[in-house]
Amino acid sequence: MASIILHHFAASPFAERIRLILGLKGLTWQGVDAELVMPKPRLKALTGGYRKTPVMQIGNDIYCDSRLIALELERRYPTPTIFPNNSRASCMALSAWTDQDFHMTASGLAIGVNKHLMPQSLIDDRRSFFGNALNVDGLQNDIPHLRTQLRAHLDIVEQHLSDGRAFWFGVQPSMADLQVYSSIWTVRSNLPFAESDLSPFPHVVSWETRIKSFGSGTTSEITAEDAIKLARASTSTPVTEVDDADALGFAAGAVVAVTPTDYGCEPVVGRLVKLTVAEVAIERRDADAGTLTVHFPRIGFRVSLLSR
Repeated sequence: MASIILHHFAASPFAERIRLILGLKGLTWQGVDAELVMPKPRLKALTGGYRKTPVMQIGNDIYCDSRLIALELERRYPTPTIFPNNSRASCMALSAWTDQDFHMTASGLAIGVNKHLMPQSLIDDRRSFFGNALNVDGLQNDIPHLRTQLRAHLDIVEQHLSDGRAFWFGVQPSMADLQVYSSIWTVRSNLPFAESDLSPFPHVVSWETRIKSFGSGTTSEITAEDAIKLARASTSTPVTEVDDADALGFAAGAVVAVTPTDYGCEPVVGRLVKLTVAEVAIERRDADAGTLTVHFPRIGFRVSLLSR
C-alpha cells in the first residue's frame, strides 16, 4: 500500500485534527510543508486548484477536506475507530458547529491578536481566502466581542464534559473530540490570554490533556517535489461509480468543476469518476504529477457541469 502523505502546515487547526487521528491510530506517515500563501503551485499540481489544508495523498489519490480525510483514514485503518458506538452521524453533524462558528471565533481571535506580527502577504492572502466569511481587516477591533463568543463556546464544552466523562461520547475518544479540540488548540497556540480565558473551564482543561496525549504517530518529512514524483509514479486507476439517482444527473466522464461553498472557493476541474451521496471524485492530469484522482466530500462542495 502506498504511504500516507499529509500536505499541511503547523498552525492549521484542521491539519491538527488529522495529525491527532494519525496519532490515535498509531500510523506512520510522511509530511510535506504546504505553501502558506497563494498561488501554491506545488500543492495545486496535486489538487488542481484547491487551496485549503490539509490535503492527504496516497499514491495518486488526493483527498481534500479534513472530514473526508478522516473518513478515508477510518476506512483504510478502522482500528481503533474514531466513530465508537455508531457515532459517525453525530460527529458529522457536530462539524456544522465546530467548523463554522467555533472555528471562525478561534481563527478570528488568532488573526486579530497577531495581525501586527503577520507579513502583508499573509494578511492579503487571508483576506482573499476568507472573503465575506471573515472580516480580516476588522478583527483587531473585534477582539472583545470575539472573546465573549469564545467564552460561550467554551461553556458549551464545559457543560457537556461536566458529568466527568473522559471524552465527548464517554469512555472512548472520537472524531467529535478532535473537531471540538482543534479550535481550543488554536486558542491555546496563538493567544497570550489563552490561560486566563480557559482556566475557568476545568473540565475543558483536563480533557485537553487527554486529547494531547494521542500524539501524531510516526512521521518523517519529504519535499513537495518528492510527493509529486510519487504521485506520478503511481499506477492506480479510479473505479468509476456514479449514482444514477443523483439529482444532478451527471454521467461518468463529464467535465465538471468542484468548488467549496464556504470560503477558499477555488474550482477544481476534471472528468467525473465518482458521484455518490457522500463523495465526488474527478480525474485530472498535471504536467508534473501525472494522472490524479482528486476526492471531495459532497457536503460543502458544489459540482457544476462544464461539458458532457
